[in-house]
Amino acid sequence: MRTSLFVKASVLCAALALAGCASKVTSPEKYSGFLKDYSGLQETTSSTGKTVMRWVAPDFNPNNYDSIVYNPIVYYPIPKPTTQIGEKVLTQLLNYTNQQMKAAAAERKPLVATPGPRSLIFRGAITGVDSSSEGLQFYEVVPVALLVAGTQMATGHRTMDTNLYFEGELIDAATKKPVFKVVRKGEGKDLNNESTPMAFENLKQVIDDMATDAKMFDVTKKQ
Repeated sequence: MRTSLFVKASVLCAALALAGCASKVTSPEKYSGFLKDYSGLQETTSSTGKTVMRWVAPDFNPNNYDSIVYNPIVYYPIPKPTTQIGEKVLTQLLNYTNQQMKAAAAERKPLVATPGPRSLIFRGAITGVDSSSEGLQFYEVVPVALLVAGTQMATGHRTMDTNLYFEGELIDAATKKPVFKVVRKGEGKDLNNESTPMAFENLKQVIDDMATDAKMFDVTKKQ
């Protein structure tokens, strides 16, 4: 009886330890290379309460700009569908991300096709994954991370975390230099086990939070 209790306690402690080690932000080794420079990124809290890595140019003033050139968000690198993450889900995720983020950008400034001297240029990508054992190489990357949550249970059942990684920046059209960068890791709804297919709904809220943060971001406040 005591042995059984000891085993259960050990499993619980191990699960808690693993949960505590799960990072809320993208670790540097998972940066995809989509952004040319990752220096200066600092951990901060977004408007929706999410932990993100962000850099803002010291002299950035949104009032100096009157329009945004929205470049559609892409996958970087291009993912290969799997039995768990199908092509339909990948397409839904990308389309919905562009829909929400473009709408968020339009609420900040008028969108234009051609940049002017007072334009910001937006570019962004869904990037990177982790796995339960080791991070996938970037040539193997799909845009949704599948992380083993907790430890192997006595029944053989393991839940899987879902995560979406995003990198984006705003560039001053006149100077061609970035004025804002963000790298974030969004945690979606768990999958029941390794055999459960990914659904669009698992990561919908992650995208909604990204769009909300894009609309609410205030450069004058410490977030």
